[in-house]
Amino acid sequence: MNELAIQTDRLVKTYCELRAVDELSINVPRGSVYGFLGRNGAGKTSTMRMLLGLARPTAGGATVLGFPIGRDTLAILHRTAYVTEGKILYGRLTARELVRFTKGFYPNWSDEAVAKYARRFDIPMDRPFAKLSLGNRTKVCLLLALAQQAELLILDEPTSGLDPVAVDEFQRVVAEDLAGDGRTVLISSHQLADVERIADWVGLIDYGRLLLEARLDDIKSQYRLITAAGTGLPQSKGGDILSANSDGNFRKYLLRANADAFAAELGNQGATITEVSPLGLREIFLELVRKEEPCTSGNAGEIPVTSFSSLE
Repeated sequence: MNELAIQTDRLVKTYCELRAVDELSINVPRGSVYGFLGRNGAGKTSTMRMLLGLARPTAGGATVLGFPIGRDTLAILHRTAYVTEGKILYGRLTARELVRFTKGFYPNWSDEAVAKYARRFDIPMDRPFAKLSLGNRTKVCLLLALAQQAELLILDEPTSGLDPVAVDEFQRVVAEDLAGDGRTVLISSHQLADVERIADWVGLIDYGRLLLEARLDDIKSQYRLITAAGTGLPQSKGGDILSANSDGNFRKYLLRANADAFAAELGNQGATITEVSPLGLREIFLELVRKEEPCTSGNAGEIPVTSFSSLE
């Protein structure tokens, strides 16, 4: 069995002259919670739609649960639950009626899951969907997705409108019920702190291109921001250097590994190191999207060995 639930190979989607997804290659391991992050318009939703066969790639390809997209769409849809960003369903139907309408399409549907998550999310089951608040609409969409008992869940902004209590409950469901059961979850969200609590992998894109893909544990243990002052400092990225940005009289470097060795090399060349600090997702996101050109990682989790000869 392929160890990747999702694998894209230089996936491209263009709309007229807009290149929404630009040779995107991501690798989502089976059983992982993968945070798919980026700004508005970064290409996240377009990517998800291509994975589900709802949009046709302009170039490149992908497999979902081992099935090629565009060729085995039904096989993918039978095994995948999808929550859209818009949270749009039949407005006149109540949540209870939407459950009855939806369950016939999914052979693994669980009425026990419906009862469980309706209770946990405190969903008003007998109110028309159109009259629900955004948060309750989101809860209904999550309920329908969770009841499918799918191998893969693709969730686009799954916490839209949820209050802090509901967000916490959702995170518990993902961590305990889904990841604990070995299912794969791909989450697109702007709430970086929330993703950081539950994800074990992250992929960050901007302008349709991959900026970073890594295990969250690797980010916490190895990624560092080095701030230095001096003359003749390296001006560009490469290898372990993901970004190099000016900040007044200082130069900031985001490194994915070997930060101590890089800082020592800068010091040997006369630079003053003012700070070496660990980073959270928010700080990494801001540092990466500020630079002019995105850099892509290789295989998921692969950390290349880098020589600092370019500093000499």
